[in-house]
Amino acid sequence: MGAVAINRKRTEDSLNFNQQSPSQASKKKRRFSFGIVSPDSNKPSSSTISRISRYPDAKAPLRREIHAPSRASLRYALPKPKPNDYSFKRRAFDALRFFTKDKDVIDLGDEEEEEPEIEIEIEIGKEAVCEDSSVEVVEPPSSSMLDSMSLVRQEAASSLEAYKKLLQSAERRNSKLEALGFEILFNEKRLSQLRQSRPKPVDKPLKKVPDEPFIPLTEEEEAEVYNAFTGKNRRKVLVTHANSNIDITGEVLQCLTPSAWLNDEVINVYLELLKERETREPKKYLKCHFFNTFFYKKLVSDSGYNYKAVRRWTTQRKLGYALIDCDMIFVPIHRGVHWTLAVINIRDRKFLYLDSLNGVDSKILNALAKYLGDEAKEKSGKDIDVSSWDMEFVEDLPQQQNGYDCGMFMLKYIDFFSRGLGLYFSQEHMPYFRLRTAKEILRLRAD
Repeated sequence: MGAVAINRKRTEDSLNFNQQSPSQASKKKRRFSFGIVSPDSNKPSSSTISRISRYPDAKAPLRREIHAPSRASLRYALPKPKPNDYSFKRRAFDALRFFTKDKDVIDLGDEEEEEPEIEIEIEIGKEAVCEDSSVEVVEPPSSSMLDSMSLVRQEAASSLEAYKKLLQSAERRNSKLEALGFEILFNEKRLSQLRQSRPKPVDKPLKKVPDEPFIPLTEEEEAEVYNAFTGKNRRKVLVTHANSNIDITGEVLQCLTPSAWLNDEVINVYLELLKERETREPKKYLKCHFFNTFFYKKLVSDSGYNYKAVRRWTTQRKLGYALIDCDMIFVPIHRGVHWTLAVINIRDRKFLYLDSLNGVDSKILNALAKYLGDEAKEKSGKDIDVSSWDMEFVEDLPQQQNGYDCGMFMLKYIDFFSRGLGLYFSQEHMPYFRLRTAKEILRLRAD
């Protein structure tokens, strides 16, 4: 009966796992499926052990078929607690709260009328099945569950520690922000003081545009111009310029009407009038020379650059002055259907090219640079090194907004430069400039 004693001892140990008191354990009767146990549950019977020792070892009974999932670990049954047993309930709930749906739970009945006896089959190294029909068999907390419990506590402790660290860092940042705010206010006040102590810049007075280039026409002058534009004067010579021997008929003057292209006769007569204006009031205007529209065509023909073709155009006897003594020399350029202007600015030692459509042509300025060197050597016996002079294609200048005012823009470039003024006009002034130019040609006087 040694095996029985060992089995009974294990049974008691398993029951003691639930921490039942001896009084509670004695109230329940325990039956074993094999072997005989003495009525005293605490001590085995010595007579029974002596009789069993005389017989050979008994064979193990056949294993009972198990109709539910089983585990190799020892199962134990929890008796139903009494309503007032608060500690037992607490331990049971603590054990069950970590169970999941995957755990194997055997529910063998719902009857709760009376506490039935608990029958447990115990076999060394084998399975154990509870035959109680009203007791729910549960599994004690495993090591993985205990690990998860400790992990949850560790995570809670670590999150609390992280919160404390964040709070401490936020407090440190608040102090730094306060210090930065003070520095910002201090620097702003200092900067405002520096700005107040800084001397105020002196505003340069804007150059006042004189009224002379924009004097409006009187009613009499407008009537004279509109009368010259009428068809009855188309074949009539309205005016003749004696020095240039150019006749201006009504048909020629029609080029100054809106949307018309300027022709050579009107441009050349107006340039002669600008020269006469300078002669009348030399102190008021710059000393300039105005080439007519045929000069550049003679200087640069299809055969190329030819100084000899224009050598006699600037003799001392014709002009009364040397060309290199002028402040500016204006050269109108006709490019098929478009008028542009080239300027030899001797006063500032540069060559300029002005195009109301913002075009460029370095060939024109190179030809004029070569011409100036030949002219100075031919007429004055001087060698002028123009290689150091600037060649500028003026971009910041009034631009035409249509396809027919290029000639009018070119004449106004010349007019304002000869006055020593900047180009203070725009496209909106072109209708007025057309009427004014017609009035000045009809009276043979540029204002």
